[in-house]
Amino acid sequence: MKLAGKIALVTGGSRGIGRAVVHALAKEGAKVAFTYNSNEEAANGLVKELELDQREAVAFKADAANGERAVEVVNAVVEKWGKIDILVNNAGIIRDNLLVRMGEDEWMDVINTNLNSIFHYCKAAVTHMMSARYGRVVNISSVAGRYGNPGQTNYAATKGGIDGFSRCLAYEMGKRNITVNSIAPGFIATDMTEAIRNAAGKEIKKQIAVRRLGEPEDIANAALFLASDEASYITGQILTVDGGLTLGSGM
Repeated sequence: MKLAGKIALVTGGSRGIGRAVVHALAKEGAKVAFTYNSNEEAANGLVKELELDQREAVAFKADAANGERAVEVVNAVVEKWGKIDILVNNAGIIRDNLLVRMGEDEWMDVINTNLNSIFHYCKAAVTHMMSARYGRVVNISSVAGRYGNPGQTNYAATKGGIDGFSRCLAYEMGKRNITVNSIAPGFIATDMTEAIRNAAGKEIKKQIAVRRLGEPEDIANAALFLASDEASYITGQILTVDGGLTLGSGM
């Protein structure tokens, strides 16, 4: 029970990577709050799953791009459980399009959800962590932030921004015993990546050294490690979890 007594918040926790992270943290003893945007049925189902496993969890409906709601959620977690030890920023969307065809709404929706949410939730959470002089922040970025993909100028901009943000915040928070790291996944088998995977077919696996797609649990295991005290001397790092996708000259 690596996280016994710890309080965690996961954004975008009702499905995909976020859901796996919620399960991983709860399994190791943390009380876990998570946000979801629209799928209330999935969120309630996850809470019930954890309760059946004798774990404590709570779901908050929240648009990740809404800064006021971020403050409300973080404060609600602290009011309910007295503190917040772990923040995993996972909420994200894709609106792929070539730049010359990309509408401003496609650009801004991705910026607001993927990048601005990091600012809002980190600012709200680290305020409490600073008082406690303890915290673990894990931000989910992507290998696209470093290597790029055609049709993903908006997405790659946010993911590269998350990595830079994480490094800077790590400098600011280190002396207060708060670590900040990013995880950069490669191709992970989630609903969000289904269209990309279907378009590429079997060719995707040929690009990956271990010859398989990643599973949400692969990212969750990395997040669990970075959220634990075993990673107390690791901060400001970008942990690539891609099965060797980016070992060569790029994607």
